[in-house]
Amino acid sequence: MLIDKELNNTLKIIDFGTSIMRKENEQLTNTHGTSYYIAPEVLKKKYNEKCDVWSVGVILFILLSGKPPFDGKNDNEITDAVKVGSYSMNDKVWKDVSADAKKLIKLMLTYDFKDRCSARTALQNKWFENAPDTEISKEVMQASLKNLLSFNAT
Repeated sequence: MLIDKELNNTLKIIDFGTSIMRKENEQLTNTHGTSYYIAPEVLKKKYNEKCDVWSVGVILFILLSGKPPFDGKNDNEITDAVKVGSYSMNDKVWKDVSADAKKLIKLMLTYDFKDRCSARTALQNKWFENAPDTEISKEVMQASLKNLLSFNAT
């Protein structure tokens, strides 16, 4: 059972300094973003709101595994990995992540933004409906936390 302290945790996503209001069907061309979270189409300077779905998919990947899907020793290596768009969910931490969660990540990290799910579709994904209310095993949580601490240190 969760204690009150756990129920009141708040997750905050920040760094909206370059946010803009986009007109419907407008293609954006300015390159802004942090290398870990930037979508490949932003690097190509032709994108729409689905670049944000990619970024949230990266955040979900990190929250579930403790590691970023695209990594490198520096920003150039990370953006090169993003340009390729290949990632893996083969680490042992993924064995206890639900198939629904993995499918949602795949929808959000679809390389071609024209084929990527919308934010609305992502929010309606069955992973949110079917999220288990059982506790995650201590070993899985410790492995994910270890990965997250290592990622944070970089």
